[in-house]
Amino acid sequence: MILGEKIELFLVNGSPDSIITAEVANWNGKAIKIPRIEVVDCKRDDIQNAGVYFLICANSESDEDSVYIGESENVHERLLQHLRNPNEEDRFYWNTAIVFTGNDLNKAAIRYVEDRLVTIAKECKRYTVLTKNTYKNTVLKEADRSSMEKFITYVRLLANTLGYKVLEPKVGRSSSIEGEQECFFLKTGKEIKAKAIMTTEGFVLLSGAKLNEKTNIKSLREKFSAFREEHIKSELVKDYITTDDIVFSSPSAAADFVLGYSVSGPALWKNKDGISIKELESK
Repeated sequence: MILGEKIELFLVNGSPDSIITAEVANWNGKAIKIPRIEVVDCKRDDIQNAGVYFLICANSESDEDSVYIGESENVHERLLQHLRNPNEEDRFYWNTAIVFTGNDLNKAAIRYVEDRLVTIAKECKRYTVLTKNTYKNTVLKEADRSSMEKFITYVRLLANTLGYKVLEPKVGRSSSIEGEQECFFLKTGKEIKAKAIMTTEGFVLLSGAKLNEKTNIKSLREKFSAFREEHIKSELVKDYITTDDIVFSSPSAAADFVLGYSVSGPALWKNKDGISIKELESK
């Protein structure tokens, strides 16, 4: 049985566009989301302590999301340093800081947490991680390491709750909350061209999908045709086989991407028993 979590969001200045705090019941940590333009005047005591932080960045040269993950014994002072002394990461202009603090944090603990968060963020591949160096050999007692892993669990939860999926894998929770995620297959004849799953975020085309080499530009919408060709030339596709999971808004979009022409995705994607998504949803 999956248990729920009680999370309290507080709009400090009464606006969702200003400072927001997020806390989980029975946890001594906290997340504080601060817009860049409010960092200087933010005099909160909780951000004067040790913690880790995310700088959510916007790259003017592309639409990709980027994040700088850092740690400090005085997070507010560190954020001010980012403002006063622009570094390489500031090529990716950050507009939001998210601070995570707790009562049990010290220098060793935040170095351990920073390194773990950077590793997780890189594995999730949602954001370009701008952090270059972390303390990878931080030594913690077994009990302290366990405590910090719990801290990381809540960091993941609160970051996602605040709308930043930095630490969330693309293949997240399926539409079936309990049990294994049901896999759907796209075939041409007897050959399996692709596998996919439904998640709360969209329809995820799993890596290893075999794409048709030709794109029927008359069948596909112009923008989608360009989107497909752009992906085929990217690192996400090698020799017309996808190398990573790709999230689509619908089964039809995923099928169009694989086949190169327009089809009815709900009718073509079928589970291991040969039942289509359309048939399953009609029931």
